[in-house]
Amino acid sequence: MGTWLGVGNDPRYTPSTCFETFPFPEGLTPNLPAASYAEDPRARAIAEAAAELDRLREAWLNPPDLVRVEPEVVPGYPDRVLPRDAVAAAELKKRTLTNLYNARPAWLDMAHRRLDAAVAAAYGWPADLPDEEVLARLFALNQERAAAGR
Repeated sequence: MGTWLGVGNDPRYTPSTCFETFPFPEGLTPNLPAASYAEDPRARAIAEAAAELDRLREAWLNPPDLVRVEPEVVPGYPDRVLPRDAVAAAELKKRTLTNLYNARPAWLDMAHRRLDAAVAAAYGWPADLPDEEVLARLFALNQERAAAGR
């Protein structure tokens, strides 16, 4: 959800009606400092699954045999990932998240299932709920919390 702003009706993200109303699992909400739930097994399971998904995707997008990493000269910026040569550059142009998700290899699907299962467990839900049921439960939880004023 968003709004329109300006003469050109530029789209604008509206966190108050999107992110801020999302019914995160109880005790794992963004209004709490992450340190307060850092040891929560639910948060740890989600973090581990998300980190593994990120690691796998990064390894596919920028495999070590095709890239070299150079430190960024500006402090605080991430290192630069550059192709090793022209052949690597041509191959890397094909390695986009869109192409990865369109191909949807088994390892990617399994990593997403692990993350989905960790999130479902954080809500106390079974991992194998159909998408429609997940959406219905999230909507109901959102409505319940809105009625309770939190």
